[in-house]
Amino acid sequence: MKPDLSHEIEVVPAFYDIDPMEIVWHGHYVKYLERARTALLARHDYDYPKMRESGYGWPIVDMRLKYVKPARFGQRLTVRAEIVEWENRLRIEYLTTDTETGARLNKAYTIQVAVDLSNGEMQYLCPPILWQRLGVQA
Repeated sequence: MKPDLSHEIEVVPAFYDIDPMEIVWHGHYVKYLERARTALLARHDYDYPKMRESGYGWPIVDMRLKYVKPARFGQRLTVRAEIVEWENRLRIEYLTTDTETGARLNKAYTIQVAVDLSNGEMQYLCPPILWQRLGVQA
């Protein structure tokens, strides 16, 4: 049986997330993705402190966001994060929707690579600890 490599969180944009156009400023979506990503990784017992303990850093090396519709102050948003690649890199895809209507607001992905913290070298295969925590095979 394939493990569930997805997780959803709910976000409600605060007043300080709103720009002069009265919509969520585009840069705040990155913060929402980070919250979903950290919740997903914590669900698999591989949050940032556990990554550090395992000897690896996981910097983001690529990110893409596509804005479909604007989000507004107080609007309930669901941010779904799903791990879709884990062999050579960690690719997580995101979908932000209006919680009530299901309307798509934003699609995105991030790519992270493992870096050995002892020498700063990028790893060309994800370390086995990631596969173990996710319950997957290479």
